[in-house]
Amino acid sequence: MSEKTEKEKSAAADIKEEAPIVTSHELKLADQTLAYSATVGKLPLKDEKDKIVAQIFYTAYTLETEVGSAARPLIFVFNGGPGAASIWLHMGALGPKRVDMGEEGFMPPPPYRLIDNAYTWLDLGDLVFIDPVGTGYSRATDPADNEKYWGLAEDLEAVGEFIRLYLSRNQRWTSPLYLAGESYGTTRAAGLAGHLIDRGIAFNGIILISTVMNFQTLRFTKANDLPYSLYLPSFCATAHYHGMLEDDLQKRKLHDLLREVSEWSEEVYTIALVKGDTLNTVERKVIAERLSRYTGLSQRFILGADLRVNIMSFCKELLRDDKRAVGRLDSRFIGIMASAEGTSFDFDPSMNAIIPPYTAVYNQYVREDLLYETDLNYEILSFKVNENWKYEGGQFPDTSEGLRAAFAKNPYMEVLVAQGYYDLATPFQAAYYSLAHMGLDPSLRDNVTIVEYEAGHMMYLHEPSLAQLKADAAAFIGAD
Repeated sequence: MSEKTEKEKSAAADIKEEAPIVTSHELKLADQTLAYSATVGKLPLKDEKDKIVAQIFYTAYTLETEVGSAARPLIFVFNGGPGAASIWLHMGALGPKRVDMGEEGFMPPPPYRLIDNAYTWLDLGDLVFIDPVGTGYSRATDPADNEKYWGLAEDLEAVGEFIRLYLSRNQRWTSPLYLAGESYGTTRAAGLAGHLIDRGIAFNGIILISTVMNFQTLRFTKANDLPYSLYLPSFCATAHYHGMLEDDLQKRKLHDLLREVSEWSEEVYTIALVKGDTLNTVERKVIAERLSRYTGLSQRFILGADLRVNIMSFCKELLRDDKRAVGRLDSRFIGIMASAEGTSFDFDPSMNAIIPPYTAVYNQYVREDLLYETDLNYEILSFKVNENWKYEGGQFPDTSEGLRAAFAKNPYMEVLVAQGYYDLATPFQAAYYSLAHMGLDPSLRDNVTIVEYEAGHMMYLHEPSLAQLKADAAAFIGAD
């Protein structure tokens, strides 16, 4: 045992940095042809003795222009999880190629296809997709050290160091700089904005896709009633999509209906939850009636849940009679359940629908098109990372203070917030709550732009929303 350990230590000590692989490509769009280079490789994280302790895998796309790359916007991109690689934004929305998921974004039949991405952001800026340690092909030199990077503070330090090193090695310090993150990637982006401003790196813009900064808004824990009121509009949107509301509500425009639900939830439902057990029988009945009307769930079920329906119960209950469950990442998706019994689904149908297509297409693409060969498994979504993640701030970590501080120190920074109506992982009302409670100075509130999509957590799976996301990003970056 000791001999093997010594050999492993020796191999780790001898690790050398490898040169990145660069290939040339063209993408023909409706109005132009983009000539670009793709770079895949790993940047090293080093200790105080200049030894490589981890390597972060990345894919970068740089447009070939006569003016040179330094003048172009540079967009650093990552997903969340924690434990997700950047494959989702890379192969679903921003990159020059994407997985063909059809117009609605539902799971296609295999074999899966790679297609040109008419909605790529490469014409808006150069793109760098980052896979944090433990995701993609990124690993610590010593496998035992992987967990050292699985924490909120540790992640900000590691990804921040990657960004610093990339700017130096590619002479991009004076480029307009942007961050684009999805899900926990928005937690990371908000934290990085505050972390890096004190290290001399200021961003022109932050793009938050399916946002979570304050985890109190999402976690259904004892004595935390906040998520129940913030999830309600998303529950209503889901019930509306599946035709489970009363006829008069089904006929309403979704946007107008959700504004009504949001106002009632804030002004009435929240107060009822605060009263706890002091809420009398008549009041409970009134609240249950309205919740039933807005969610499509029975009053009996809602009263049995003490007026508090959590996400997993909702996903299973809405279509229970049909032995179906709706998706958490995207509640437009429906999954066949083994039984109509129980309080949570067997699997998330929206997650199950995307993992096979993205896995297959990326593994072919990285080898065939980008010429990167390795036997290492590309971790598209590591539950090991997710389950061992170390959060700061107890149960409810919050990086909105980092974003507020970045605004205060760099008042030129702008933020684009993109939210899907059918997202039950990071519901849109929770994002708005976090933005409204971060203490942003009134003079800076117009620096935040909010856009909404009739899709889920990964709104770009839905092609009309993918097109809208590109248009919104173009207007935000100033390249429309």
